[in-house]
Amino acid sequence: MPALAATSTSSLTVSVTVPATCHITATALAFGIYTGTVDLDPATLTITCSNTTAYTVALNAGLGANPAATVSTRHMNGPAASGLPYALFRDASRTLNWGQTIGVDTVAGRGNGSPQTLTVYGRIAAGQLVTPGSYSDTIIATITY
Repeated sequence: MPALAATSTSSLTVSVTVPATCHITATALAFGIYTGTVDLDPATLTITCSNTTAYTVALNAGLGANPAATVSTRHMNGPAASGLPYALFRDASRTLNWGQTIGVDTVAGRGNGSPQTLTVYGRIAAGQLVTPGSYSDTIIATITY
């Protein structure tokens, strides 16, 4: 009598969790020499978020020592505790302030898995009488997703 072959089966479940991820990097914004008024827009933020991930980018008031600094009037620190006010904007016409209140003065987008760039537009107002020397500030860019 011939031998009969037997079989048995089982299911193997395969799964993975893909988390939403985002990464942000920034280039420097160097105004150059202040001679009365300066508009500058070379700073870029590069955002890389996983596909379809919604994000919002905020810029803080800066880390300068001037307690009067806000997201609408930032202050670079200079020599002898002097300051130089400046502003950062979301648009080329420099009418939309870039701050940190989501839905009010931030920039929203949706990731596609590839790097996306945002431009930061800067302005130092005309006619400021400031102490000669070097001025600087540090802005923290935060991505919320």
